[in-house]
Amino acid sequence: MKKPIVVGVVDTQASRAALAWAMDRAARRKLPVLLVHSVDSRWLDESVSTNEVVRTAANELLSKTAAYAGELEPSVQVKTVLFSGSPGQALRKHSKGASMVVIGTGHNWPGGPVADRALQIAAVAVCPVAVVGEQDMTGRRGIVVGADGSEESTQAVSFAAEEADKDSQELTVVHAVLAPPLIQRVMPASDVAETVLEEERIVLAETVAGLAENYPDMVVHQALVSNNEPGEALLDAAANATLLVLGSRGRGSFKRLLMGSTAHTVLRSLPCPTVITRVRRVKLTGLDG
Repeated sequence: MKKPIVVGVVDTQASRAALAWAMDRAARRKLPVLLVHSVDSRWLDESVSTNEVVRTAANELLSKTAAYAGELEPSVQVKTVLFSGSPGQALRKHSKGASMVVIGTGHNWPGGPVADRALQIAAVAVCPVAVVGEQDMTGRRGIVVGADGSEESTQAVSFAAEEADKDSQELTVVHAVLAPPLIQRVMPASDVAETVLEEERIVLAETVAGLAENYPDMVVHQALVSNNEPGEALLDAAANATLLVLGSRGRGSFKRLLMGSTAHTVLRSLPCPTVITRVRRVKLTGLDG
């Protein structure tokens, strides 16, 4: 049985843009789509009539969205579900049987902006989570992935390589390392380059090792960035990309930001559709709020 793409639905233009992206992906991958909308009963009073009005409106939104999805891609099977609970609970539950969860930038959920909420969803989801904006995708080429040698980023590179191969895109693997100001002040620039960059070239080379064998026809670019923070380096690299892929956590040391921080930087600006492949499972306060 094929795992569906789960799409979080709200009544915004940004949500419709995310749906369009998900439907296009579903058509290309020959996957079904599950549209999920949630009604958090905590925001309702005890009036039966009020609850019925809200649920009727929610079901109408799902029906309208499903009809729009059918117009976009008639060949894709679309189902809907109305969930009683928070959006976080809804997407967490339905991620268990999904190939991907897709949300738009217009999800104004309690608990913070989309960057915070996307990372929280990714923390408990058991599948990749895509955050999709309203960018014009015309003329975009290539897939970009962030790497830092961690297990999570290695998984992200594997996911990105598979995506690039399926879509006949070139892959750019970006590894950014920037020495802290204190290190830069006490060590000559040449010494910093010699002691750090050579190590990072090895990390990058090890990260892409095996891609040529697994995907012999795919063009892979390696980009080692030493003059910018990881998040900013990825924003620059993905400015004209079709997709950006991140592992949500990475190695933490004086040379590297946590990939969680990098993902947060990227999601605040969102240069293109961005997929978070995996996070370390942690208990998150406020996810169900």
